[in-house]
Amino acid sequence: MSRSGAAAEKADSRQRPQMKVNEYKENQNIAYVSLRPVQTTVLIKTAKVYLAPFSLSNYQLDQLMCPKSLLEKNSNNEVACKKTKIKKTCRRIIPPKMKTTSSKSESTLQYSSSAVHTKSNKLQPKRTADAMNLSVDVESSQDGDSDEDITPGLDDFSGLSPYERKRLKNISENADFFASLQLSESAARLREIIEKRQPPKSKRKKPKRENGVGCRRSMRLLKVDPLGVSLPATPTPPTLVADETPLLPPGPLEMTSENQEDNERFKGFLHTWAGMNKPSSKNTEKGLSSIKSYRANLNGMVISEDTVYKVTTGPIFSMALHPSETRTLVAVGAKFGQLGLCDLTQQPKEDGVYVFHPHSQPVSCLYFSPANPAHILSLSYDGTLRCGDFSRAIFEEVYRNERSSFSSFDFLSEDASTLIVGHWDGNMSLVDRRTPGTSYEKLTSSSMGKIRTVHVHPVHRQYFITAGLRDTHIYDARQLKSRGSQPLISLTEHTKSIASAYFSPVTGNRVVTTCADCNLRIFDSSCVSYKIPLLTTIRHNTFTGRWLTRFQAMWDPKQEDCVIVGSMAHPRRVEIFHETGKRVHSFGGECLVSVCSINAMHPTRYILAGGNSSGKIHVFMNEKSC
Repeated sequence: MSRSGAAAEKADSRQRPQMKVNEYKENQNIAYVSLRPVQTTVLIKTAKVYLAPFSLSNYQLDQLMCPKSLLEKNSNNEVACKKTKIKKTCRRIIPPKMKTTSSKSESTLQYSSSAVHTKSNKLQPKRTADAMNLSVDVESSQDGDSDEDITPGLDDFSGLSPYERKRLKNISENADFFASLQLSESAARLREIIEKRQPPKSKRKKPKRENGVGCRRSMRLLKVDPLGVSLPATPTPPTLVADETPLLPPGPLEMTSENQEDNERFKGFLHTWAGMNKPSSKNTEKGLSSIKSYRANLNGMVISEDTVYKVTTGPIFSMALHPSETRTLVAVGAKFGQLGLCDLTQQPKEDGVYVFHPHSQPVSCLYFSPANPAHILSLSYDGTLRCGDFSRAIFEEVYRNERSSFSSFDFLSEDASTLIVGHWDGNMSLVDRRTPGTSYEKLTSSSMGKIRTVHVHPVHRQYFITAGLRDTHIYDARQLKSRGSQPLISLTEHTKSIASAYFSPVTGNRVVTTCADCNLRIFDSSCVSYKIPLLTTIRHNTFTGRWLTRFQAMWDPKQEDCVIVGSMAHPRRVEIFHETGKRVHSFGGECLVSVCSINAMHPTRYILAGGNSSGKIHVFMNEKSC
């Protein structure tokens, strides 16, 4: 073919719309065109093809038409003849390895062309801009090397330009490559898998039981013996209902001992207690003894097996020592409403213990009457306050309130005629024993959520102090109102619940509090004014846990600047601290093997009694008194 014909073809191709493709580096002067697949096939000797996935269904029918140059030069019959010749020529050029795939490629091409025509008539393509961009790098020069690139066997197609021959060759190689990939077959298989719908899962039908016989089950669970006879029904155990202790009937109760059956001995015991009806005069003229002499007297107090008594069956919640100068009498209040009296001068010691049951719930507070020591007053959680009269051998009911639970009480007057009673719900009651009946004179509510202890000032008896959850208040009994009584002074130094708060027994110039934050605090109450200053904070372990009664620090009536409190330390002990925070003395011994949570000191003699959570009392006293 002459160079003039090639130039004309190049000029004709430049008039068609062009599109840039990948550049071939050896020849920089080759024009870049955009190729589209057509039905004609021409093979060129050297070409590099870059492939991208495409689908023939995305092309319209008018995009797959032959170029105008081919239609002008060749008629339809000539094109058909050339196709047959090109196919024969392709068989010569294809290497032996590709011969096996040539037949497949021809069938694939025929199938794809027919599919395109059929689908184009039925479906309108959604996209017309998607096409396969073929980047062709032509290895030819401008110096007339086109004659060398002509493939042998294609000389009959001298009417086609070298560019069109290369284009047809690329199309043929692409068709053979796609045929070797078997994309049409894979697409068909995938289409079948997608279109195939899985049947809905049907619930499995349970097989019908034949003759009413089901799966095998344990005869023991069916409560049937091996012979098939049903076993008798096992009796259901009775349900345990919490036994709430009923309240004792109102009115006076007869004083009968639970552990002593000898009536003659019991009458002698009552006669002994009834004879001690003279109040002891407080020895306040001598004043406080020196710490040195006080410590010397404490060192002389010992404990022995003869001074350890088992009194009640439950934990001890309260304790009081009789102020007698001749006999040593100890009273304890227990958890289950028991009131125990113990005479340490009675031998054998088992004969000196008497237990009564005047209450149905824990006895939290005990006092001997300051006007008549033969009377003992006891207060309980069950909402009753009783007075045990040994001369008449009865427990007389002083105050009763079944709607509330009592926690503590104290005497507002020295003759024990008027009382202040604290409730667990934060209320307070004024009781006058001279008024007939068992009701209160005034019931007042406080700002405290709970009241644990109540204690009256020993000198200015109109003042009393209460200990609650985290509050310690000082009230004036003359200013109590039925609703919203406001305290005179509030002690706000505590961070946790307070177990007790007591004035010093002689002058009331000090207040000691026991708090759950493991601190004992001593305040200066010499002047009941707007605020009471904190004097001393004593670090002391007050964490008793669930099963032990809480500690309550008490003043020594003989030495009101010293405090008595139980201890969790080992070996077990009872400790005495000075108001400055220094430890004065520790009581201990081989016979003290448990924690004494509640302690009481005799008002005039050096006798200390401590009660534990198993109903035992441990008495420390001078050897001469023993």
